[in-house]
Amino acid sequence: MADQDPVFQIQRIYLKESSLEQPNSPAILLEQEAPTVDIQLGVEGSPVADGIFEVTVTATVHTKIKDKTVFLVEAKQAGIFEIRNLDEDQMGQIMGIACPQIVYPYLRGNVADLVQRGGFPPVHLTEINFQAMYEQQRAQATAAAPAESLPQ
Repeated sequence: MADQDPVFQIQRIYLKESSLEQPNSPAILLEQEAPTVDIQLGVEGSPVADGIFEVTVTATVHTKIKDKTVFLVEAKQAGIFEIRNLDEDQMGQIMGIACPQIVYPYLRGNVADLVQRGGFPPVHLTEINFQAMYEQQRAQATAAAPAESLPQ
């Protein structure tokens, strides 16, 4: 019966992709005005093999002064997880909450490092409540479901 016990193991955490663009350098670096910062986050999960899943957390940090980009950072941090013997609801929570919580601190560090290596003060991404994010996404998905899919 041990084969039916739930399994959750981290296989690997890795930086999948990163980029830093400074399209208006060096002129933009002489500006005295404080830039505006827009941060977008996303979470994706996909199967890799039987019981093996990749979860990716993506951050896009876009800073501008007026209409000119100071810098744009895009980074994808991923993890490979072995997840077995869970029902669909548990699986959704693990993939949407637990895995991103494990991957996110690595993403935060890599974004701060990349920005700092680009010559700017590091951008420290705030802590994220992945449970609240997951529940909000589920609520939006439920609200967006067509009425005809509801049982009659």
